[in-house]
Amino acid sequence: MATTSSLVEADRYFSPDPAVRDVARMLYASIAALPLVCPHGHVDPRVFADPDYSFGTPADLFIIPDHYVVRLLYSQGVPMENLLPAAEEAHMSAEDKARRHRAIWQTFADHFYLFRGTPTGLWIRDELHDIFGIQEKLTGANAQDIYDRIAEKLAQPDFRPRALYARFNIEVLCTTDAATDSLEHHQRIRQSAWGGRILPTFRPDGVINLDAPAWRANIERLAELSGISITHYASFLAAIEQRRAYFKAMGAVATDHAALTPFTVLLSEREADAIFQRALRGETMPDDAPRFTGHMLMQMARMSVEDGLVMQLHVGALRNHNRAVFERFGPDKGADIPIATEYTRNLQPLLNAFGNDRRFRLILFTLDEATYARELAPLAGHYPAVRLGPPWWFHDSLNGMRRFFDQVMETAGIYNTAGFNDDTRAFCSIPARHDLWRRAACDWLAGLVVRHVIDEQDAHEMARALAYDLTKITYRL
Repeated sequence: MATTSSLVEADRYFSPDPAVRDVARMLYASIAALPLVCPHGHVDPRVFADPDYSFGTPADLFIIPDHYVVRLLYSQGVPMENLLPAAEEAHMSAEDKARRHRAIWQTFADHFYLFRGTPTGLWIRDELHDIFGIQEKLTGANAQDIYDRIAEKLAQPDFRPRALYARFNIEVLCTTDAATDSLEHHQRIRQSAWGGRILPTFRPDGVINLDAPAWRANIERLAELSGISITHYASFLAAIEQRRAYFKAMGAVATDHAALTPFTVLLSEREADAIFQRALRGETMPDDAPRFTGHMLMQMARMSVEDGLVMQLHVGALRNHNRAVFERFGPDKGADIPIATEYTRNLQPLLNAFGNDRRFRLILFTLDEATYARELAPLAGHYPAVRLGPPWWFHDSLNGMRRFFDQVMETAGIYNTAGFNDDTRAFCSIPARHDLWRRAACDWLAGLVVRHVIDEQDAHEMARALAYDLTKITYRL
């Protein structure tokens, strides 16, 4: 077996079959340098609003905000207290905080072996190597030395977010912003002389999901920002439409919606108002929240037909499954668990109303891989409005991508998919995530070439489409 002195192998993720590997290598070389189009993610826009923004410590960058990291360490018995900032950190001296973050990093490095073969391990390995020049494996023994080397670079101007945006060759990056977000950071970006393209995405979950935390306070904030007194369902809709228009004026091209299931239903205005009024009084009935969300997804589709914003629907995660962790540490700590999901019947009301309208675009994401071939590919392969998002969350991995290609493409074709998005809070992982997708796509296409399913010209065009073109077309970027 060939060996290499580099921590990162140039032919990583390609087939060991020489015939497939040679074609994959050729295809990858043709698309590796294409710009990164990032239409959906969770990078905080404030990192670009301030030209001198610093990512902080290596722990701030790699561990504390990353629920992928936290969940696996916690599963092996590492206490959350050893991974997340202490409650009293805001009052710590700089020296005590520095010691605390070094201890978090040491814990991470001591357990880095847990990430072997996982997408998180691959991303972090590539980040350390490609961005920070780390040539050796991270271990408990070299943890503090590597911490110092990363910290030294993070203090340099070349490692500010705006500089890395250019270095990563990002063409556009879309954030995800609540309907109640003032978009002040986006305003600052637009008002600056910086040429980076950072666009907001309208996410109304906090106001349309009646069971969302602080729903009533969110409605008050929505009224404040929209300038509309929200006293009934009609005024609520008007406020939503006003905010969508503002987001679009700020450059938004899409909305994003999270729901437990893709259930959709069209309620009468009278029934929708009755549910809304009960929610305002804090007197909701058991079925009110799912029925109202299902109805509002219909309204969001109607609004997308009217204003042209692409609609993204992410469903199938039972959030905050671990109640003890949620109550002590809050959301996004790795305790969101997928559920089985049904799309064909649940989406029928929405698709019968809007799925044939070519002005409408709906991108579907799933955590239930069993639905790829059974439901999602046939839906995308029929309705003009539907596109399939790439493997998401638990499945944005090498094997998850391979399964996606194998289960979806024969029925839907690649041109009914949305290309790739990185869907991450971890800004420095973006190049590694896109690179994994591009390599996995080229390897899959190479297998089709070698088996004479497609020829090399088709494969080159398909590789470019999967890496770049489909995303721009789908999101109208």
